[in-house]
Amino acid sequence: MNILIVEDEPEIATLIQKTLEREGFSCHIDRDGLNALETFQNLQPDLIILDLMLPGLDGLEVCTRIRQKSNIKDPYILMLTARGEEIDRVIGLSTGADDYLVKPFSPRELVARVRALLRRSLRQSEQSQILQTQHFTLDLDKHIASRSLEEDTAEPLDLTTLEFNLLATMIASPGRVWSRTQLIDKLWGNDFFGDERVVDTHIRRLRKKVEPDAANPSFIKTVVGVGYKFEDS
Repeated sequence: MNILIVEDEPEIATLIQKTLEREGFSCHIDRDGLNALETFQNLQPDLIILDLMLPGLDGLEVCTRIRQKSNIKDPYILMLTARGEEIDRVIGLSTGADDYLVKPFSPRELVARVRALLRRSLRQSEQSQILQTQHFTLDLDKHIASRSLEEDTAEPLDLTTLEFNLLATMIASPGRVWSRTQLIDKLWGNDFFGDERVVDTHIRRLRKKVEPDAANPSFIKTVVGVGYKFEDS
């Protein structure tokens, strides 16, 4: 597993690198946001540990630009920062970060969070089957999803593992209203660390890929005060 560490403080970057390399991970360090974007495209890491305060481009902008690059590998992103206020966590998660760790941190917690994020990609579907609705077909064995909005025309959906599992979970129970907590338990289980509003971020990203108009969703609908549900009449 390749990990990109984007941290401008040499002591912290070296600590992270040594901690993770002792656990068997391969690590690369960048000191600023612009270099990190170039390294990301060349290295295509499995996970990025991204400091919020960086020279050049800050961590929020780096995270946003990475999530916009849909044609290459979509890594997990762990936001690392000394700023621990709730609004900073919300902003970080809204740009596409998967988790948030506040400095100072313990090496043990860092390793636990990294392993929890990487284990998500290893989760397998509970059953081997095809899920199908009027507009969507999901092959759970092959992790292939497609959408058809016109008769006899189907287009593949470029979904991350988490997005695929999120869509599959909702399609398997059409009309069911899922709270954030229920979706976290279903998709992450005991591996989850962080704010439950990360679910909102993944819902927004999924809508952009599956909805004709993400601002007015036809399939993944918000139930105000409760959560989300899937409908495909």
